[in-house]
Amino acid sequence: SRFTSLTSVPSLPTPSTKTEHVEVAVCPNNNEVHIHQKTAGGWSLIHTLVEASINHDKLVTSIDWAPESNRLVTSSQDRNAYVWNLDQASGKWKPTLVLLRINRAATFVRWSPNEDKFAVASGARCIAICYFDEENDWWNSKHLKKPIRSTVLSLDWHPNNVLLAAGCADFKARVFSAYIKGVDQKPSPTPWGDKLPFNTVCGEFSNGGGGWIHSVAFSPSGDSLAITGHDSQITIINAGAEEQVIRISGLPYLSLLWVAENQFIAAGHDCAPVLFEKQGGHWKLSKVIDTGKKKSVGESTAFNRFREWDSRGITSRSEEKELNTVHQNAIT
Repeated sequence: SRFTSLTSVPSLPTPSTKTEHVEVAVCPNNNEVHIHQKTAGGWSLIHTLVEASINHDKLVTSIDWAPESNRLVTSSQDRNAYVWNLDQASGKWKPTLVLLRINRAATFVRWSPNEDKFAVASGARCIAICYFDEENDWWNSKHLKKPIRSTVLSLDWHPNNVLLAAGCADFKARVFSAYIKGVDQKPSPTPWGDKLPFNTVCGEFSNGGGGWIHSVAFSPSGDSLAITGHDSQITIINAGAEEQVIRISGLPYLSLLWVAENQFIAAGHDCAPVLFEKQGGHWKLSKVIDTGKKKSVGESTAFNRFREWDSRGITSRSEEKELNTVHQNAIT
């Protein structure tokens, strides 16, 4: 829970070796990004993304790793984003400048499915859609603005590489067209619309209970959109059909991930991921994925206990509480 972010093209620089899912990039709650590699003995730190001339100087808020082109994009509270490419000659990651043109913190970043552009959410009430400018060797951007009225907290791309869903702190989730002329081919008609110039709003949705939107996610086909908010509700929107609301008895979920057209996983303040399934035309909670393990305690039981008390500010045994889940804090 102390980690702020975690993740696993034509006319662009030549991509390096394709990602094989044996490395993970994390931000340990500061302005650095660490890349760890899986080994027989666990995980070992192999890279720290730091460049003398270009580097984040405030908290890194989001990371996304493009699996085909093997590029990392990072966003930060310093109002900047960088695209990192692995230089094969030196074995080091090199940053490329991104012209975001925002005056508030960048909050979230995601590559498009084709990995030829990416979207950066921000506290500036706008979303920067970034594309590579070959002439100047940097990433330029265009802004999605209206009708966003507050900080954008989450993003998800439609499979067609053009539509973009955004969840905001103004209690709304929206589907935008992020079509970039010269980058995107003309998209085929979708249930969300057929004429899709840049900044077209294809839908605006509320989660029902008035909570800000924590996460948005398109289904694999792109025909359904799931949104979850701080009002402990999940809303499933089917383009051109009636919305379905799942009311949760527990705490709000912060993240959504579709695993099939009729299944998605949600996780958040309840500290355990859960599976939702569509059965008989209705969505319902199917099972809690967490099996309820407790943290194992090593040989130095007393030492470990006092160290835990110190790190968590606990002064007596009566204050010590451990959840019966693998995660001991919210899943972000």
